[in-house]
Amino acid sequence: MIEQLAVPGGQALPAGHHSLAWGVRANEVPGTLHVLSVTGGITVGPREGRQIVFGRNRPDVHVCVGEHDRRISRHQGALTRRGERWWISNLGRLPLRLPGARLLCNQDEPIPLAAGYTPLFVRGTSGREHLLEVHVRAQDGEDPDIQHGASTSPPHTWALTPAEKLALVVLGQRYLLHELYPNPLSWRQAAEHLKEIRPEEDWTQKKVEHLVLNVRNRLSRGGVPGLTREEVGEPIGNTLNHNLIRELMENTTLVPPDLGLLHD
Repeated sequence: MIEQLAVPGGQALPAGHHSLAWGVRANEVPGTLHVLSVTGGITVGPREGRQIVFGRNRPDVHVCVGEHDRRISRHQGALTRRGERWWISNLGRLPLRLPGARLLCNQDEPIPLAAGYTPLFVRGTSGREHLLEVHVRAQDGEDPDIQHGASTSPPHTWALTPAEKLALVVLGQRYLLHELYPNPLSWRQAAEHLKEIRPEEDWTQKKVEHLVLNVRNRLSRGGVPGLTREEVGEPIGNTLNHNLIRELMENTTLVPPDLGLLHD
């Protein structure tokens, strides 16, 4: 396989590395940058003027994204260290989409990245969403409650069957894409999407509803509020599924890389 550009002192992240939404090592230098795509990534320290380029042209970028999609630019964007911040700029033709549906276009000024986790998306051919995960280690004083010697408390994730996870990723894809005002898909929309991506499987509205209801009931019995009609009251609308998807994302049971299930 053709190698990506290396950075002196940087550390490569392999393909299949766990999502950066699950956190990074606690003993890193503040300002350390992690960048990850489905094909791998890199970890680098916060040296002034350092620049990490990402895009389609694997031999000429530090992190390859959208390698087989010609709509993605060969140099799609860059992360540059200036002062106490990492700044993201768009070098390509397509806009980069940040959380909150904010678009960063080629002609826009670079914007600073907040500490912590930031997913970036680029929409390619046939609506394919290419994900680039970024994590910036917080500077001293940015953490509200610093406990240097304490062990990290992992989030409590919920066990899902493969069918449950696939159904929930389809149902909650707008949330995983960090759209500004997301709503769950309807049962009909979810079933139609599942039949498109898994035509060999027998997906119906009732099957999707049954799988999701089982997960809601299981989490409700486990102490998660806002997942039953009795708690929420009428009119229900999308509230129960909205609360379910938010819970699964907040404890990292569902993370943006799970969108890859939509393209398997």
